[in-house]
Amino acid sequence: MKIDTTFLRSKVARRIFMLFICCALLPIVALALLSFSHVTKQLHEQSQRRLHQASKAVGMTIFERLLFLEAEMKMVASNISTISCSYVTPHTPPERRSEHLEQRFKGLVIINDTGKYLPLFDYIHHPPELSPTEKQHIRSGETLVSSTYHPDLSSRIFMSMALDPKNSSRGILFAEINPTYLWCIDNENPLPPMTELWVLDHSNNVLFSSLPTPVSFPEQVAFKMNHSSSGQFEWIHEEKKYLASYWSISLEGKFFSPKWTVVLSESKSDVLAPMANFKKIFPFIILLSILLVLLLSIIQIRRGLIPLEKLQEGTRRIATKDFDSRVTIKSGDEFEGLAASFNTMATQLGRQFNTLTTMAEIDRAILSTLDTEKITDAVLTRMHDIFPCDCVSITLLDSNAKNTARTYIGNGKPDNERLVETIDLTPGEIQKISDNPESLLIEGAKDLPHYLAPLARRGIRSFLVLPIFLKQSLSGIITLGYIKSPAHNQEDLAQARQLTDQVAVALSNARLIEELNQLNWGTLTALARAVDAKSPWTAGHSERVTKLALKIGRVLGLTQEEMDDLNRGGLLHDIGKIGVPADILDKTGKLTDQEYRLIREHVRMGARILEPIAAYAEVIPIVLQHHERFDGTGYPDGLAGEAISLGARIFAVADVFDALTSHRPYRHALDRERGIEIIKQGAGSQFDPKIVQAFLEVMAQEDREGGT
Repeated sequence: MKIDTTFLRSKVARRIFMLFICCALLPIVALALLSFSHVTKQLHEQSQRRLHQASKAVGMTIFERLLFLEAEMKMVASNISTISCSYVTPHTPPERRSEHLEQRFKGLVIINDTGKYLPLFDYIHHPPELSPTEKQHIRSGETLVSSTYHPDLSSRIFMSMALDPKNSSRGILFAEINPTYLWCIDNENPLPPMTELWVLDHSNNVLFSSLPTPVSFPEQVAFKMNHSSSGQFEWIHEEKKYLASYWSISLEGKFFSPKWTVVLSESKSDVLAPMANFKKIFPFIILLSILLVLLLSIIQIRRGLIPLEKLQEGTRRIATKDFDSRVTIKSGDEFEGLAASFNTMATQLGRQFNTLTTMAEIDRAILSTLDTEKITDAVLTRMHDIFPCDCVSITLLDSNAKNTARTYIGNGKPDNERLVETIDLTPGEIQKISDNPESLLIEGAKDLPHYLAPLARRGIRSFLVLPIFLKQSLSGIITLGYIKSPAHNQEDLAQARQLTDQVAVALSNARLIEELNQLNWGTLTALARAVDAKSPWTAGHSERVTKLALKIGRVLGLTQEEMDDLNRGGLLHDIGKIGVPADILDKTGKLTDQEYRLIREHVRMGARILEPIAAYAEVIPIVLQHHERFDGTGYPDGLAGEAISLGARIFAVADVFDALTSHRPYRHALDRERGIEIIKQGAGSQFDPKIVQAFLEVMAQEDREGGT
């Protein structure tokens, strides 16, 4: 199985991984070491207790067997009727008696008063001499147990008693005890397994050893055994460590013999054999634990950090404005819920970001233009992007007639034609809107205000009305229409109100610009009329020339900016005549050269008058050059062809035609056809042929429309 560890590249993952390892492995190792130490100690203590109990049990068994042997000898003594080299037992056959005793005694003899040995069975070689004290003890009817020790030979144990306690002269029954029976090494061996037995006399000489090699105990151990009846110790024999327990058998009171000490010992390696196996498997247990911890930690950390990495990646995508990204986590825990919340947040952020972006675009659209029509078009087109609805309308009140308004209706599709309806608002309707300056929600199709009628006719049944106020006065209404009742929250209403306020600012700016434009055009018209009013013969000349020039400009396909310059230039083209005396302008006779030069200077004078006004820089060429001729014979600079500005070439035609068809002090007005003919004749010499052609199209259009 391949484990994916790429997530460990994360610092958090590595930190948690190490913490997991430490928190898991350190307790395991500590517990293992503590368990090892505790088990070792327990095994040691249990072995000591077991050896103590076993040594006591062996000592008690040896003592009990001495008592049993004493009873056996007493039975033998009581059955002997006469002292002879054979014995007679009335109840037991001789062969049975001999076999029975041989299991317990190596030999059994009678010692008479003369010291002669009379064997009952087997002969006892070199029996020890009894001391007078020991003989006295035996004659008193007590039993004596004695031993002999020789370093190179096995120790021998003897038991003796009076043959007849009432008649000590009959002799002593003397026996050598079979060590196999006495030291419990027969078939009924009570020794615990893997233990070694030593029996020591009062001088710590070894009476019996289960080990074939000689054994010597350390001096401090021998000293301890001499001064206490039981205890434990550790010692080393042939470089092997042993645990030992000793227990003293008190023989002096019963058998007139110094104490014997039973020592049971067990190899320390045998005691700790279970721990040896544990030591062998302990590294494998630790290794297995490490691998298990590694596996579990990797699985758990991966289960925890992989979702975090997905959430982190999702956050990075959102930071790059990828609000459509979604995080998929199927962990069945809090991470799955967190992923669902994250996706909900991404959806909300995406919607809010799109809303803010769209609002910013609408803001730019409505604030970057000073045209009411463009502002209205932007609202009708983009409002759907922020507030999904079935229909949008914007109602603008007439500034001159407060109760009259125009309603523009759209459905959010830029290619669709805008519907415009004129409506009348009642004072009550205006008052109700003014009383709800933030928003007004109207449900149903009955008793609807007049300004909602155009939407109601299109199946709209729910209306969100957003009033537009300029200078604290109702100026317009934005209406969002729904076929079914919408579910608006406070955030939606706040955004709708914010956008409405932006529209109000844009409309206010547009209205201000419109008022300034009206003021500007009014001022220019007034100035043109003032110039024309200087002579009764030129009254209305500037406005008529401007009107004709604009018609020619439309035929030529001029831009709106060029048309505006043409309009301003037309109204101001004769402003320089302010500096020409009225008697020259109204002179009926032929002008003198001086007067003619003065008349020709009116174009330069007009240019100087407009020169300080930077906004009229494009108008000055019209004022300065409208008397230039296409062939270069005009004034003031004798320009020719396209060196003359387009506006001046247009006005050259329009100005001459109006002058020809108007009364002058020095002649009567020519008829329209004659004026057109003169213009046609001047094409290529006085006038630009393209301008003349456009002029003729204007005249033909007027003829078709019935104009003069």
